[in-house]
Amino acid sequence: MLGLWGHSAPMRPCPSAEAMKINQNTVLQGQRVTLVPYTSAHVSRYHEWMQSEELQRLTASEPLSLEQEYEMQRSWRDDADKCTFIVLDAERWSGQARADEDCMVGDVNLFLTDAEDPTLGEIEIMIAEPSYRGRGFGKEATLMMMSYGVRNLGITKFEAKIGQENEASICMFKKLHFKEVAANNVFREVTLRLDVRDQERRWLLEQTNHVEEKSYAELKLPAGLLETRQTHPDPGLVPRGELDAVVWSGCGGQQ
Repeated sequence: MLGLWGHSAPMRPCPSAEAMKINQNTVLQGQRVTLVPYTSAHVSRYHEWMQSEELQRLTASEPLSLEQEYEMQRSWRDDADKCTFIVLDAERWSGQARADEDCMVGDVNLFLTDAEDPTLGEIEIMIAEPSYRGRGFGKEATLMMMSYGVRNLGITKFEAKIGQENEASICMFKKLHFKEVAANNVFREVTLRLDVRDQERRWLLEQTNHVEEKSYAELKLPAGLLETRQTHPDPGLVPRGELDAVVWSGCGGQQ
């Protein structure tokens, strides 16, 4: 089980606001997973996930109302120090007329926790759909997020804080070259770290050289609605009549 996101925890402010909003129109297409920005269209499904007592325990989260979840999504969208992608099943999403929410399997997050060191990013991954665990979805999503952080955000050091009982997640991060550097018995969590020096950077970019970066607006909306998409940056804010006209087009096969 991969999941460690305490989604109600406050984040410290960071000066790189624009940098952390850079993914608002970004799609990353891999082999198993496609990463898309977290919009209001994803909130309902995410809210369903977070009713699970197992996910609440593993993410150290309290259940929120649907209204609170929408408010949380809006705050994450505007956060100066948080970069979030929803993890989709690439095969289901590509080449078929399926909306994002029908293909959601989890989420992956990167945020800056040290205002004095913007090159340090804390990474979290949650594969919420049980049938997708242990199949490489979490590994690929994590590698894709790490590569994005290195290439686009200037991250050179990663940390992951994981509950001690979450052995699958700890094992996965160690396979990605993370080393355990601390254990907190009060919060029952371990901290793993990876310093991305030249050798690790080459390895990371090799692991993700199949990933394609594309425009979310261009992939999801027909040409006639691109102007509407630009007027309403969050797809959830597009008027209902225009949303009904959207054709959820295929966006390319597995890479």
